[in-house]
Amino acid sequence: MPDPQTPREQAGPPGPEGMRAAVAEYVAALHRAYLAQADTFPPAIRGRMPLLATGRPVRVAAVGVRNLHLLATREDLGPLRGQEVELAGELPGLSWTLRFYDPVVVPALGLVDESAAPAYEEVKHALGLTTVVYHVVAQPGSGLTPHHAGHVGSGLASGHSAAARDFETIRSRVRGRERLVDELVGAASAGLPRAQALLARAIAPRDEAVAALADSPDPDPDDVRKALLASVGGRRDWTPRPPAEAAETSETPAS
Repeated sequence: MPDPQTPREQAGPPGPEGMRAAVAEYVAALHRAYLAQADTFPPAIRGRMPLLATGRPVRVAAVGVRNLHLLATREDLGPLRGQEVELAGELPGLSWTLRFYDPVVVPALGLVDESAAPAYEEVKHALGLTTVVYHVVAQPGSGLTPHHAGHVGSGLASGHSAAARDFETIRSRVRGRERLVDELVGAASAGLPRAQALLARAIAPRDEAVAALADSPDPDPDDVRKALLASVGGRRDWTPRPPAEAAETSETPAS
């Protein structure tokens, strides 16, 4: 009788080369969706989106622990060492390198405990990274498909463009503190939540919601941005105060 198993079932789980190819396809699909979504935004908004802002290649680390982590960064990962493998990828407007890590390549990853949930900070720390453009977790199998990657990429682009628009709105309403907003944008692009919260408090020192987030040990960057935006009037229906009134109540800009 013929073997009832399909050829795919007979082949079993993909080997290292097959898994690397699947991850590379996932990353390419994620970036393709990001670019497609970015093309719907005005040029200046695209230019401020973290994945596209510098025009230089981004470095993506694929980290296999219990979960598969994908971290994009502008930091240098150094030359290839030992069993490290790197692949290059490119689309119109974006190029990247993809490097693979596991506990054999980086022994510190063997100490990461993901029995309860993905260990985002521990994985980032094991690689020695301090800043990321994005950090997503993909599940091998049904979660590691171009279709799923497309949803992730579109979501990242929408979030990044919303942040760019919010920061532009905030900057237009805090005369004398534009430099602080520019630093805040840099901290957001680098993935530094505590720095974002502290800069937000420097921009709006009298806002209670912003102050509470600045005092939090783990502030959510989206909450920080939204609280700061609310403190300057929100996205719509905001009218600048008359110059005389603004001069009387404005805070002295940080030097």
